Amino acid sequence: MGYAVPANIRANSEILKAFPHRTDAEIVRLTGIKERRHAVEGESATDLAAIAVQHALAQAGMHVSQMDGIIMATLIPDQPVPAMASALAKLLGIPRVLAFDLNAACSGWLYALEIGRTFIRGGTAKNVIVVTAELISRITNPQDHDTAFLFGDGAGAAILTSATDGHRLHRMDLTGDADQYDAMQRSGGGARMPWPDPLGDDMSHFYLTMDGPAVFKHAVVGFSERIEETLRRERLKPEEIAWVVPHQANERILKAVSKRVGIPYEKFVMTISQYGNTSAASVSMALGWAAEEGLFTAGDKIIFCSVGAGLTFAGGLLVW
Repeated sequence: MGYAVPANIRANSEILKAFPHRTDAEIVRLTGIKERRHAVEGESATDLAAIAVQHALAQAGMHVSQMDGIIMATLIPDQPVPAMASALAKLLGIPRVLAFDLNAACSGWLYALEIGRTFIRGGTAKNVIVVTAELISRITNPQDHDTAFLFGDGAGAAILTSATDGHRLHRMDLTGDADQYDAMQRSGGGARMPWPDPLGDDMSHFYLTMDGPAVFKHAVVGFSERIEETLRRERLKPEEIAWVVPHQANERILKAVSKRVGIPYEKFVMTISQYGNTSAASVSMALGWAAEEGLFTAGDKIIFCSVGAGLTFAGGLLVW
């Protein structure tokens, strides 16, 4: 596994210039975020994805020519058509592999993991790149106090193989709650509203919007249920879990989840303070960071969990 982030750091102090009534201490208390990375002009999500994949290949001791496919999870590809997975396949020099994108918002990487796992189990492929890259800064409204501080950019990747001597990925639990469809959305940019009104200056539909209280409420429940369902399915007790690698949604949300499921917050791998919420990339980035830092030991039971727009929910077990 591997991850990549832009070099450009944006601290809270920079964003606070647009919100003189708020303070850095308040933002840290409400979100847990101190800074995030934002891509600069000329940087692409595909480029970040390629770096993350190269790191993952190096860790796996494999060459890109051994890959049979690319599954890309993203909610904002570099362009709508063709799929960003195809652009990445071209950039990596493996143009003949299966390649496609999926959008399950912040749960996207876990959805992609399950698809990749199923492809391998079913014989569709032997080695699959599961990758995500998000430049959420490009669709974040800098004047919206509910979202301006939350989002960052980054990429993460994993190499899935049929080998029996690697880390063992168990089945992901995937579900959703479409009754909360409106809680997080970007309504512009699709077939219904492909571009802004040329006679107006309202760009609000082209930014990511969020109903904060609704998201907080349903995220606490959604994260907790996915962890609890994973424990039930795998016949594990909370004390048997070495680590939780969650979607980096909000520190307050995840502290509430920790109390609810009975797993100490110290066991949650958290990167939100330095990278912010990177949507679908956040679980893969946190996993890649933890692997590079040497946090895990052989046999560790690691739970993934995520809540994303839709709403989408995902959770599952990895044994190191």
